[in-house]
Amino acid sequence: MLAIADRDGLTVVDIRRESHSAKESGQRPVFREVLEDVRRGRYNGILTWAPDRLSRNAGDLGSVVDLMDETKLLEIRTYGQHFKNSPNEKFLLMILCSQAKLENDNKSINVKRGLRTRCEMGLRPGPAVVGYLNEKRMDKKCEVVIDPERAPIVKQMFEKVAYEKWSGRKLYHWLKFDLNFKTRSGNKGLTLSNIYLILQNPFYYGVFEYPRKSGNFYTGRHKPIINKELFELVQEQVKSQVLRTQEPKEFAFTKMMTCGLCGSGICADEKFKKLKDGSVNRHIYYGCTRSKDKNCKCGYINEIELIQQFEKLIDQVNINEIGMKEKIKYEVERIKRFNQSVLNTKQQIQIKDVDIRDYAKFILKDGLIEEKRELLTCFKSKIFLKEKRIFLD
Repeated sequence: MLAIADRDGLTVVDIRRESHSAKESGQRPVFREVLEDVRRGRYNGILTWAPDRLSRNAGDLGSVVDLMDETKLLEIRTYGQHFKNSPNEKFLLMILCSQAKLENDNKSINVKRGLRTRCEMGLRPGPAVVGYLNEKRMDKKCEVVIDPERAPIVKQMFEKVAYEKWSGRKLYHWLKFDLNFKTRSGNKGLTLSNIYLILQNPFYYGVFEYPRKSGNFYTGRHKPIINKELFELVQEQVKSQVLRTQEPKEFAFTKMMTCGLCGSGICADEKFKKLKDGSVNRHIYYGCTRSKDKNCKCGYINEIELIQQFEKLIDQVNINEIGMKEKIKYEVERIKRFNQSVLNTKQQIQIKDVDIRDYAKFILKDGLIEEKRELLTCFKSKIFLKEKRIFLD
């Protein structure tokens, strides 16, 4: 195209390269820049290989033709054609671009029909799932065979959940630490979400759904690793685990600390103790999630003791006084409005009268969960919990 520009004496102002597809309207940032430059008068012509490089959709094509109608775009040149601002040439441009759109639409239909045909033949589109390998023989293209190394482990995963009531996390630790299980790539293990996807995939007993969540199921030609009865037992167990954890409780100091021994996150759990007088005491304990080391000895600490340690820490370390002062300012103004509107008093409270560290301790004891989290973000260092003690990095 540069040779054509030299031959015809054209001045090339700029060269733009677009890597996004021209199929959908408004999805190409470089194309939008080209149109904007034409509107500003930076150049008044476009040199491109073919009309379908400009547009394969009606929206972008309309933008180009509008610029020609406004006489801001005087000419479009391709390898073998010229398009100027004349009715016949603009009509021809629109026909060629519309033909490109028709080809795109037909390709989409043909691809979907080909995938549907493959599914009806019992062949699942896409790479093989864990436990299977793609067949490399040309006469068995798109078929899968059982992976002799990983298929027995996948079967054990189903059996341990169905018969031994293992959780997904227990499977995760078993695969990672006991078996050092790796995927076909050889350098990655299974994540917890991968494990649950495997346990809920009917492909392993001989059927598959395509596309996902479409409700269209097909019988596969592959050899199953498990039977349908085992799969259904696993679904019951997984469903019961999901029901037990579908409404997780929110605790003040989770996601704000890191285990000082293994680097895992810190989780919390609550315990209830019935007293002799019939009342119930609620206790919250914080400890390591053991996501990185299932044998971590971090230990658990009561929330009351944890708050006491935070109070001592506040007296020793620097905190973001700017952030705290903004919070105190808001609280003081709120108290003033409350006194004036509800109590009909005009008690004068100044920000300078409030000690930042005393206010921080008040938030730790009596603040809302959101306020406690906001307070911990004012610490300038990362917070670690190690052997029932907190410290800063």
